[in-house]
Amino acid sequence: MPDIAQGPQIPDAGYALEEIADGIFWIGDGSYQTMFVVSDEGVIAVDAPPTLGHNILRAISTVTRKPITEVVYSHHHSDHCGAMSIYPEGVPRYAHRATAQRLELLGDPHRPRATHVFDHTATIEAGDHTLEMRYPGPNHSEGNSFIHAPGQRVLMLVDVIFPGWVPFSNLALSAFVPGFVSVTEQALSYDFEHLVGGHVTRPGTRHDVHVQVEYLADLKATTESALSAVDLAATMSSIDTGNNWAVFRAYLDAVAAQATDELVPRWKDRLGGADVFTLPNAWAMAETLRLDLNSLGPFGTVP
Repeated sequence: MPDIAQGPQIPDAGYALEEIADGIFWIGDGSYQTMFVVSDEGVIAVDAPPTLGHNILRAISTVTRKPITEVVYSHHHSDHCGAMSIYPEGVPRYAHRATAQRLELLGDPHRPRATHVFDHTATIEAGDHTLEMRYPGPNHSEGNSFIHAPGQRVLMLVDVIFPGWVPFSNLALSAFVPGFVSVTEQALSYDFEHLVGGHVTRPGTRHDVHVQVEYLADLKATTESALSAVDLAATMSSIDTGNNWAVFRAYLDAVAAQATDELVPRWKDRLGGADVFTLPNAWAMAETLRLDLNSLGPFGTVP
């Protein structure tokens, strides 16, 4: 693994805890991560990955005896919020409207309903800390929002930036890939020194965002070239061309494979998992190029 993918050793307690800025604590288990804010008034807890679960409360208790006063959902996915029921009942729970609607539909007792719902922005003023939430439009999921502590220069953006690693499979299983790419770039418009990405081994930095922007640009350009450069005759030579799904599957797999063959040598020593998830990321990029961005290749010629 490249050095950039390495993170802190996880103690026997099952989690690592680090104060990344004044009163802002990062907690991670080597795969999932989140943060909490200790203000003059209490604790603002953001998300609750089930793999961390009650270790979040244990971590909070090691640094303060103040109560949890607010809870924030980054988005609705259970791998990040499936243990939100550990937090006290009756505290305000913030979420974007799309997230709140999905929580209502799912009815999961471990993901209690939001009490404070916002459409564009929301702000929590808590003594010496301010936490600003902003929804940039659909990206990894509808409702997935920026969470920014401007005074401490900390940014949280979950399932979009993967510090030291390529994005998870199929561009993080994103609901809207152009939005996923856009918010990666938008992150650089924030004033931050530390980034909490929700996944993998360590907190992030601005440099990590720049590297992911570069990876995505390379992925897009290489995959777009492959859409028209694949040898279609050779690809279809062993396919029953009367089977439409077989034709599309062979073509899209060939595009992803050609892009991956070019990309992996450039990235395997720069980002963790480039050899694992570049293939499905190229597949997802090919589909968004065809369907969202109108780079249709041989199957999309306009008559």
